[in-house]
Amino acid sequence: MAILATIAMAAAIQSGIPSQTMRANIEAPGPAGPLQGTLLSPGNQDVPVVLIVPGSGPTDRNGNGPNGLRPSTYLLLADGLLSRGIASVRIDKRGMYGSTLAIPDAEDVTLDDYAADVHSWVTTIRKRTGVSCVWVLGHSEGGLVALVAAQHTADICGLILLSTAGRPLGKVLREQLRSNSANAPILDNAMSILDALEAGQTVDVTKIDPALMPLFRPQVQRFLMSELTVDPAALVAGYNKPVLIVQGLQDLQVGSEDAQLLEHADPGAELVLVANANHVLKAVHTPDRRANLAAYSDPDLPLADGIVERISAFVWKSTTGQR
Repeated sequence: MAILATIAMAAAIQSGIPSQTMRANIEAPGPAGPLQGTLLSPGNQDVPVVLIVPGSGPTDRNGNGPNGLRPSTYLLLADGLLSRGIASVRIDKRGMYGSTLAIPDAEDVTLDDYAADVHSWVTTIRKRTGVSCVWVLGHSEGGLVALVAAQHTADICGLILLSTAGRPLGKVLREQLRSNSANAPILDNAMSILDALEAGQTVDVTKIDPALMPLFRPQVQRFLMSELTVDPAALVAGYNKPVLIVQGLQDLQVGSEDAQLLEHADPGAELVLVANANHVLKAVHTPDRRANLAAYSDPDLPLADGIVERISAFVWKSTTGQR
């Protein structure tokens, strides 16, 4: 499609011209069984496609999980992109939810495993839709997965990093643990566990305070060790395709300094700081921590203003520039 035709399509969709929406389950090859996701498309041929890579833990394709985590962030992102003429695929991680058959044990993974799944998804999406490349959007830990995948996957158009740490995980975890005064009694234990994992040494369950088991239980230590070796700023510095960095200023888990580290590592990247966005990109208009965390459990609360618009503008601008 010519550049002018692509621009015209984007303008037409944003002006409210109706199109034929397609919503379908989509599968990609996994290690032992299929990976599952949802394809949402305006139905037009030759529109950009964004692969949404979820964040840490048992987070499903919509951005929800156990223990009251129900922001539906990825569902809202997909719907917002659709309204601007951009297709998306949101996915369940290997071993979880629709992708349960992909591996026997969802916790027996490494960061490289998730990056391999991104490669599988990019290949599948290209075959299914006919696009020449796929945009990869990673949220939180998913941003790190996207960065690792981009080092070995040629058919990625560019990266969209949302709430993504700019420092190695060990530094981020130490800061998060120290920022909560309630962690004071277990802080020394947490620091010693991190020291051991960074050195490539597993930690016996008898040496882990029960309060720290959700974070450091033996079943996830292999994955943590694979993450602790990665420097996201170094990865983005070696990447030569378009990058958008989006960071909320109400984020309790990742700070604006992380986003600025990523931008500094890649001066060609585009940085967007969103004043009222928290870690799950929901609109938060108060500094109150409890209100911020409550937004994690409210699927009806909208995404912060400007997030979908800036992502869409970045994708369309970069797509037309690549044609």
